[in-house]
Order: sequence, then structure tokens, then C-alpha cells
Amino acid sequence: MACSRGAASPDAHTQRRLFAASAGYCQNPACYLPLFADAAGQPFHIAEMAHICAANDDGPRANQDLSVQARGAFDNLILLCANCHTKVDKAPGAFPDKMIQAWKREHANKLQKLFGATRFDSRAAARRAVEPFLSENYNIFNQYGPHIEAARNPESGAAEQWKRKMLTGILPNSRRILAIVDTNRALLHQDERMPLEQFRQHIDDLEAFHIEGLKQDASRFPVAFANILEN
Repeated sequence: MACSRGAASPDAHTQRRLFAASAGYCQNPACYLPLFADAAGQPFHIAEMAHICAANDDGPRANQDLSVQARGAFDNLILLCANCHTKVDKAPGAFPDKMIQAWKREHANKLQKLFGATRFDSRAAARRAVEPFLSENYNIFNQYGPHIEAARNPESGAAEQWKRKMLTGILPNSRRILAIVDTNRALLHQDERMPLEQFRQHIDDLEAFHIEGLKQDASRFPVAFANILEN
């Protein structure tokens, strides 16, 4: 998802926010192509950050009234597959800025429904919504995580498999969990708010490592979050 547009380039936080907003799919509602995949066990992505209004004054959908910083801000960016990015920039007249902004809103609305990010009347109902995602993440980690014996053998392919499971399973699931819990924040007990924020930072760290390739120590999964919304 690299972009070399100087000050109009999104910073690391904006890049992670774009990935989270896409949930791993092209944000063109007529496409929805998965942005992360693998071939013969080799994970890769085809995600490209597209400027809604051009980074430069002579680019597609240019808006000279926008500051350089605003051109690299989240509101002026959308995550697309390589094909859709090429289309919107090669034929800007057919894809005006208002249309692309509408794509982004439509994608967000559809994901909210898909993720079940609705307000529930009870903690039990909200827990039932997040539990399958927590359970799947737990099982993925136990089966493929970096602690398994195969991960000690650099020729086993375990590291590549773990990265694929992270990109296609754990990270999208975690964003679903956050969407549901944030929507139902009023149902949380006071002592659950800190684990929620710790979980949010944990996911941010994982995305920085597995998507951006930043070599840093990631925060650990907050154990208390496994019991979020339980009575």
C-alpha cells in the first residue's frame, strides 16, 4: 500500500485506519475484491491507497483548495484493488470525487451491517455477537501461532501460514469485535473499559507489524478481554 507523495502521503496511523475501514476488501461497491490472498502458501496483497482528490495540482480530481496535509488525510483516501485504482485515475471524469466518497460511505454502512455492529438490549446479546470471532481467533492462534513447534523450523512454511491466517482471519475478526463492542459501549462495566482499549492497541500493533512490516514489539492480547461482556 505504499504511496510516495511527500506531505500528501498518509502517515502510518492513517494507513492502518484505511485497512481497518476496508476490512480487507476493495472499497468500490461494484468490486469487493479481497485485497489479501495467498498463492502456493505465499501471502500477498493487492491493496492500493487512492487519493480521492489528487495529491498534486495536475492529478485526477485535483482540488487546489485542499492543503497538502488534507490531501494525505483519511477523508481524502480510499483503499482499492489495483484494477479499480487504475480505472478511477485513468478516467477521472467517469469517477468524480463525490462518487468515490459515496463508495467509501456505502462500504462502511455495509460492513457495519455485516459485522453485526448494532445496538443490543443486553450484555448477553452483545456477547453472543462477539463470541464466535473471539473463539475463532483463539483457535487460529493455538493452531498456527508463533509458539507452535513447526515455527521453530524456518523451512516449514509455518511463518508464512501464520501471516496468512493473521491477515485473513485474526485482523478482520478483531475489527469486527471492536465494531460491535464500540457500538455497545454503554453495556460495558467500568472495569471492562481498560481491557477494551488495551485490545484496541494490541490490534493496532499487529496491523503495524503484519501490514506495514514495522519491526517493533507488539503488545500482548489482554487476557481480561476474552471475557468481555460476560455476565
